[in-house]
Amino acid sequence: GGRPVKWRRIFRSDHLAALTPEDQALLAQLGVARAVDFRGKAESAAYAYALPGIAYHPLAIEPTVVQRALDLQRTGRQLTAQDAVGLMQDTYRGFVHDNAPRFAELFKLLLASDTPTVFHCTAGKDRTGFAAALILLTLGVPRDVVMHDYLLTNTLYQRPPGMGSHAPEEVLAVLWRVQEEFLDAALHKVDTEFGGLQPYLVDVLGVDAAAQTELAGRYLQAAV
Repeated sequence: GGRPVKWRRIFRSDHLAALTPEDQALLAQLGVARAVDFRGKAESAAYAYALPGIAYHPLAIEPTVVQRALDLQRTGRQLTAQDAVGLMQDTYRGFVHDNAPRFAELFKLLLASDTPTVFHCTAGKDRTGFAAALILLTLGVPRDVVMHDYLLTNTLYQRPPGMGSHAPEEVLAVLWRVQEEFLDAALHKVDTEFGGLQPYLVDVLGVDAAAQTELAGRYLQAAV
């Protein structure tokens, strides 16, 4: 209906385990009181966090793209940039079906209250990027605008130094960035295997018309 999304209600982020006191103060200033963590169990155990005043909700999504890449390397295969693109696309397709229960839980949390919420994985670009796209699409944001928001990762995200140094740089350049082809792979699966966004939301994620209306009321600005 063309209503803008409310600012400062839902935040996409990378992991929160390295926040400075200043970062924590900013979260408090924003009123963030709920964190949703899509990291796998090993990831979250290695970089655990507990933030005062913020309820923690782990919704592990595995295998991670790094786990998939390592599995391929163990076969003795030298990964190429093309392999990495295919790996990312397969990972995104997996979000749609294999990890649907996690995204269904995310929507349940958003419907339970409109508490300012931060959701994240490790880098905040793939599991979290797909979650952000799902939320925006559910709120009626056009796909081209959703894609623009998703691709902002390439402008705003900085790859951690030393991460994945054993892989060729051409592969790392794919794994640590996002491409239209990644999100498109997931949305194409939604369209072709589930009949489009609405059947997927209702039949797979359990977000029916009433829930969508409730979400719009909570996270879209009122019509002028």
